[in-house]
Amino acid sequence: MSAVLTVQEPSAKYLVNLQPPLVRHFDLIAQAPGGVTRLRELILTLAVQGKLVPQEPSDEPASELLKKIRTEKDRLIAEGKIKRDKPWAEILESESTAHIPNSWTLARLGTVVNVSTGKLDANAAVQGGRYPFFTCSVTPLEIDSYSFDCKAVLLAGNGDFNLKRYEGKFDAYQRTYVIEPILWDLQYLYFLLSQNISIITKNNRGSAIPYLKLGDITEPVIAIPPLAEQSRIVTRVEELMQLCDALEVSGQLETQQHAQLVGTLLGTLTQSETPEELADNWQRIATHFDLLLDRPEAVDALEQTILQLAVRGLLVPQDPTDEPASVLLQKIRTEKDHLIAQGKIKRDKPLPPITDQEKPFELPYGWELARFGDLAQISSGVTLGRKTPLSKPLLFPYLRVANVQRWFLNLQLMKDVLIDEAELPRFQVCAGDLLITEGGDWDKVGRTAIWRDELSTCLHQNHVFKARGLTAEWCPEWAELYLNSDVARSYFAASAKQTTNLASINMTELKHCVFPLPPLKEQSRIVTRVNELRGLCADLRERLESVQIAQIQLTNTLMAS
Repeated sequence: MSAVLTVQEPSAKYLVNLQPPLVRHFDLIAQAPGGVTRLRELILTLAVQGKLVPQEPSDEPASELLKKIRTEKDRLIAEGKIKRDKPWAEILESESTAHIPNSWTLARLGTVVNVSTGKLDANAAVQGGRYPFFTCSVTPLEIDSYSFDCKAVLLAGNGDFNLKRYEGKFDAYQRTYVIEPILWDLQYLYFLLSQNISIITKNNRGSAIPYLKLGDITEPVIAIPPLAEQSRIVTRVEELMQLCDALEVSGQLETQQHAQLVGTLLGTLTQSETPEELADNWQRIATHFDLLLDRPEAVDALEQTILQLAVRGLLVPQDPTDEPASVLLQKIRTEKDHLIAQGKIKRDKPLPPITDQEKPFELPYGWELARFGDLAQISSGVTLGRKTPLSKPLLFPYLRVANVQRWFLNLQLMKDVLIDEAELPRFQVCAGDLLITEGGDWDKVGRTAIWRDELSTCLHQNHVFKARGLTAEWCPEWAELYLNSDVARSYFAASAKQTTNLASINMTELKHCVFPLPPLKEQSRIVTRVNELRGLCADLRERLESVQIAQIQLTNTLMAS
């Protein structure tokens, strides 16, 4: 149901008559990425330009209000309640804002408000105090005394320059500006300052913590509506902001509900126990894909589901004529012993047997489990900053953690390192090598990509492991698929050494990773199917992102009109 229809009927009729393009397309604008935020900005822009409510000829013009403000300000100065202003510079034509209604007038902000600051340090706050204590933080503190009893907008004089409004008794920090309207509407002043905050703060100074001076606040030229129109504007803005609130809540709820629905339905796929059962479950939900896959994050969830199904052997059917993985495993062991005997690789310490608790899932027919270190030769890379003298130094590019992403290598920003010529075979990467990140942020642990000879000669750093197959009967694409799956990532997360926001695995933990090994031909079929489906997901994601871009462009057009 349209959010516009949820507004009370008299208000809705008024709004439709007032701003047909805006209200008619309220829902459409709100559905665009960042739409509700932009609607709020548009509402305030229209409000302070006099375009949100009609002008009434019977309103006393703002020029008369300005005279009354000056008279009231003179009285307050004479009574010693506020300080006398410095002489104000005349408003130049270049300072005039956009066209304003005839009943409005221009003035420097300092001429129509009283601006002061608090006198207290931030440590004057007390827990459980009786009055608000406004500092430069977003949330007010508390205090037992008050220095102000008025209506005011509070502007943080340093930091993020946040705005608040308050009416009553309060106190303020010495860098908080207290802006009191004189004879005009507090709420309208708050809306006006919110819309013009970028103008007020554009000349802020200070590098570590930016701050404002008094003139930054008092000098800007503002447009003032008649007092009666200020009241009408405030009423209309509050109604429209409530509508934005409703759209925001419904959008968040819809997003949560959609994510829950996607998770539930895709969960039925991962609960399948055989490829045949998966095919049935897939068929049932495929008819709803147009509703489910209507946003990029839903496509991301589908892609992760595809990977989960793939590594469990559910994405393609098993073929009983395939040579079982037990035979492949024996070939790998035989070749490893042969390479050790030839002195081409070192004999590792035997890895422990796999326990029942370590088994990630029920293996399909023909599959085997093995430690990753029993299937591949895993090595670390070159350490930077070594002091060892080099007899024949050579300079080569090397792969860092930043270069190794999931599924691909980012080679746009490469660095070079000096090594000895004799070290080249040890640190060089070759076609088909797996590159696996040691860690960093949580999402970096165990990231895996395949080297495909993108550069003629390239090395890898010690924070990037290299895994090389021991036989020609080795499918690096299957290993890449598994190591990037949620199953392997869960193992890395559980095994990683953890510090604040950082995690890393060592070579021992990588070698101990339990690795499912399908028959070689099935590995190839799975990889082919995954590539097909991931390609479709990429195409769908691109189309959805194009739709979002079109939504934003349409929103810009509607808002500009």
